[in-house]
Amino acid sequence: MFLLNRRQLLGLIGATTVAGAAGGVGRAAPAAADPVADTYYRVLLRHTRWSETRFDTAAGHYTRTDFGFAVVLGNAVLVTRGAYDAQVAGVERDVLRARTVATIKHFAASNLLAGGAEWGKTLFWDTTFQSYFVLAARLLWSDLDAATKSSVDTIVRAQAEYTTALGTGDDPRSGGWTPNGAAGGFAGDTKLEEMGVYAQALAPGLAWADQPPDAWRSAFGRWSRNASGLPAADLANPRPVDGVPVSANTAANLHDTFLVENHGSFGPHYQEELWRTSARNSIHFLLAGRPLPEVITAQPNGERLWRTILGTMSDAGEPLMPMVADREHLYGRDVIPLAFRAQVLGDRYAARAEADLAARLEAYQAYAPADRVTKFSGEPKYEPEARGEIAISYLLHELLPRPVPATAAELFRHASGATDFGVGPGLLAHQSESAWAATVSKAGFVKFAWQPGHDDWLFAISGASPMFLPSTGPAVRTRFAKAYNGIRDGFDATAGVLGFDSGRAGMVTLPTGTVVYATSGVAAGEGRVGVHNRTMPGVPGLDGDRVFTAAEGSATVRATDNAGAGRVDDLSFARTTARHVRMTGVTPYPTYGYSVFAFEARDGATGADAARGRPTTASSFDTGRDPAFATDGDATTRWAVSRADRLRADSWLSVDLGAAVPVDRVRLRWETAAGQAYRVETSADGVAWTTAVSYPHDDLRSTGGWLDVDGRAGFVVHGSTAPIAVRGDAVVLSDGPAAGFLAEGYAGASRDLAAIAAAGAPTCPAGVRASTADGYLSLFNLSARRVTGTVSITQPRTGTRLYQGVQRTTATGTDYDLALDAASARVEPVRFTLRKATGGALPVGLTVTVVDGQRVKASGPAAMLVVAQTGGIELPLPSGAEVVFPTGRPYPLADLAAGRVTFPTSPLPAGMSDPAAAVDDDPLTAWTPGPNGRLVIDLGTSCALSGVQLTWAAGLVPTATLATSADGRTYQPVAAAVPRGRRSTVAVATTARYVAVATGWRTGQAALVSVVVRPA
Repeated sequence: MFLLNRRQLLGLIGATTVAGAAGGVGRAAPAAADPVADTYYRVLLRHTRWSETRFDTAAGHYTRTDFGFAVVLGNAVLVTRGAYDAQVAGVERDVLRARTVATIKHFAASNLLAGGAEWGKTLFWDTTFQSYFVLAARLLWSDLDAATKSSVDTIVRAQAEYTTALGTGDDPRSGGWTPNGAAGGFAGDTKLEEMGVYAQALAPGLAWADQPPDAWRSAFGRWSRNASGLPAADLANPRPVDGVPVSANTAANLHDTFLVENHGSFGPHYQEELWRTSARNSIHFLLAGRPLPEVITAQPNGERLWRTILGTMSDAGEPLMPMVADREHLYGRDVIPLAFRAQVLGDRYAARAEADLAARLEAYQAYAPADRVTKFSGEPKYEPEARGEIAISYLLHELLPRPVPATAAELFRHASGATDFGVGPGLLAHQSESAWAATVSKAGFVKFAWQPGHDDWLFAISGASPMFLPSTGPAVRTRFAKAYNGIRDGFDATAGVLGFDSGRAGMVTLPTGTVVYATSGVAAGEGRVGVHNRTMPGVPGLDGDRVFTAAEGSATVRATDNAGAGRVDDLSFARTTARHVRMTGVTPYPTYGYSVFAFEARDGATGADAARGRPTTASSFDTGRDPAFATDGDATTRWAVSRADRLRADSWLSVDLGAAVPVDRVRLRWETAAGQAYRVETSADGVAWTTAVSYPHDDLRSTGGWLDVDGRAGFVVHGSTAPIAVRGDAVVLSDGPAAGFLAEGYAGASRDLAAIAAAGAPTCPAGVRASTADGYLSLFNLSARRVTGTVSITQPRTGTRLYQGVQRTTATGTDYDLALDAASARVEPVRFTLRKATGGALPVGLTVTVVDGQRVKASGPAAMLVVAQTGGIELPLPSGAEVVFPTGRPYPLADLAAGRVTFPTSPLPAGMSDPAAAVDDDPLTAWTPGPNGRLVIDLGTSCALSGVQLTWAAGLVPTATLATSADGRTYQPVAAAVPRGRRSTVAVATTARYVAVATGWRTGQAALVSVVVRPA
């Protein structure tokens, strides 16, 4: 727990900084060098060029529209701190100060809570910008007149009074925005954000008002504790936070796998809302010199929530967002959660992520449209909001010591793991040290996502951007998902298979960062991968082009920096005579489909526009976006597909030229919804159409079976007769009709892709596909029936890889006995390697059975054999005998508890250590229960149980009882008492998801080394 009192704050930032809870905050004392804080200051300076466009000279203050006046917080930081540079900011410091003070004066008086009629009081979203506004006023307190100070004081008190008076009810001023009382919810909208808004409406009053009432504190604590509520975890946690136990929480604001959902899908922006609002709140207390409420630093479930962010973290410190349609690459808004975790919670891993994001900010900011920090998507209010949040992040660095950031390698090592978040969230994700990957089955976002090197500017994976599948729209009829766990299985990986009306496709992810994609052939043009390509100096990979290399040679694709709004396509083709010309879509803009300002057709570069004013039709159109607007000559009007057809690929726009005329080129001037791929077709009668030209054209076409992408990733394709195509910023691994194939994706440029392609893939029974990428045996059954048979693996007979199960040596390698359920996949690691003791090739016909990660046996032709654990010792393997490796583990462990999530999560009760130590399969770690401590193990799904074994460390063993639960809320005691021995086993004949161990532990008694839960 971190609590900062007034004396500690004064000690950190100098006695002249804080003017008291009723006053303001002056300039901070010089602090130690902090390159992240320095970056934030420079970014604010440059952003001032944009924020000054919000100043209304006639009115004498910044605008109300989109909360433009909230830029005052960034202004206040700049004019009271740092080495101000008027040339960078575009405005003199004194002018900026005067404008800021005038704006604070105007909007303090015009706030509803202070008697005005312009803004304020409304929880969504006025209180967010009100928080920034109050902070700006406090930073410039000595510059404000008495009336303005009085208004600011009134605002913070009146807002807290109003919010407290709502109880757990809705704000009638906020429309449909609601926290759903104190119950929350998780279907489509978890309410974490909404509860956070209620808390942030109270924080300024608690921080700045004299003698804030206990009712305010109680309301703040209720909303803050419940914001990240999960009943199964909360009910297991008696830890008091601000005097109220976590077990008293009432909200269900997370999926039971700790995933936050908002807008109908997993959005890391909302997952981070816990720390975004905590940062906004904490800065008020810190600047006012008041202790932080305990709940700000002892956040229920906060660390489990953070694990999900780490599990999607990119190399830029911003989470990857496979199910976010409109909030991707909002760098300016993703700073503040990391700054809070780093500066307030002292999190070294968050400090690393924050440093990585800060290192990208200035290059990002310089990219067009220059100066902005939320430029690629989102709402207009995001710019002043991001300015305020960068300013708060700067202040957190100024006020608090910075932890030593972890290294990038440490961050991704710490973040590594595989998780199935469940059918509802639709996310099976794997973070490794080399890449991130996921199987996404959420409606509208369906894809097999992969980001080598965690590079958030390599492959386009967000929202409706397709990956591997050519569209994110197909309905998922069946879902198979398996997450392998290092503790339980000896390695991390995932195996997923999705079933569609047209077939099945799946992906395996490996610990190395490699992925394997297999398909029965669900659509034409499968294996689609979008590649980001921009000119953003300072961001790795964005140097203005991408180089693609295949067997036939290389092609350089220049950056499409004009992509999106304002893109103009000039396409030429062989001169032809036609009466009708049309654009037929192939791949729409992922979110909005197709929209065209102008569609022109000409004969020659100087020819007249034959389409101007001619009859124009379309496959569909949105209200007020008629087809005729594309040919009316008005640069401000446009055609757009209907909302219902935004995801339709083959939408079209057609012009009747009135008579057969010669044409040899067209120009399409697109809106943001610029077609990513389309055909221009001509016709004499409007019935029979001929393709004149396609966009984009093939930059590279290869039949060699492999492709290197800019030296950052590589693909190898097995079993496809269609070529690999590169068209602009899109790769298609099987550019032809729907047909089955398998593709391997390798991170980095260290692989010999040509050799891997030439080696081929294992031979499999019908319906099955297999890969031995990186030595792992990846198996897919894409059929509707269980398959048994043999997988023939080509490999050396001098150091043969052995997988769990039965295999026989052949003249070319091994035949592996397969049994695989319908529509499923599996990953088998190399458990052992086998060689002949005297050297040379293994005899043909040898049968080797790998029982588990510890035991192996062989039978067949006599030979002196040596078997080795992967990365371990060697032992002789006599024919007909079983060898047991004493240092091995019998992976996969017959223990349902191994590597599972345990409760309580953060914050832990007094005296209790992390209960995960009881399920980590490590005899050197143990769980200290604390007084009468209790742990709960979440098995992940309902399981049939046969018994529970407890192993205690040396010392007096405490009393213990067992209970099980189906829902994590109601527990049934296990009838048999737990014997008080160092190792005891209790028979449990039931089906449950949760297993609880309650103790009568007292200080000095033994710690619990392990809980093993046996399956029935």
